[in-house]
Amino acid sequence: MSGLTHLDDDGAARMVDVSAKAVTAREAIASGRIDMSAEAARAIAEGLVKKGDVLAVARVAGIMAAKRTADLIPLCHPIALSAVTVDFDLDDRGVTVTATARTAGQTGVEMEALTAASVALLTIYDMAKALDKSMIIGGIGLIAKTGGKSGDWHRAP
Repeated sequence: MSGLTHLDDDGAARMVDVSAKAVTAREAIASGRIDMSAEAARAIAEGLVKKGDVLAVARVAGIMAAKRTADLIPLCHPIALSAVTVDFDLDDRGVTVTATARTAGQTGVEMEALTAASVALLTIYDMAKALDKSMIIGGIGLIAKTGGKSGDWHRAP
């Protein structure tokens, strides 16, 4: 019909058949940011948020989310992840999250990395909202991906 990979000849949604694709090592890195008041950023950095260790909980939430991506994104393939990391860069106005997902498989892990970053950011919001309800989450995007038929890709600086 349209040449779109998630539509069949009749225009119905479908999961792409990746059975003929080669298994390759794949990695994707995604990031995003949550901006907040200096008070909220300081409380997170000093471990003073009443709900607990914000970044520890956000890290676990991001990893769990990556593992559940196929349950959240309708046409996403379930993937056996080899590794997921969620890292944080704190400053006096917020937190930047960077999530990395890896697998050896027939399809990429971009959605898993993006989901991990997104859920980690949402968790930071949830844990710190009592301090600052005006926090803004944004800038979520793919930084790089490696492996697969389309090869390596890196976002331009």
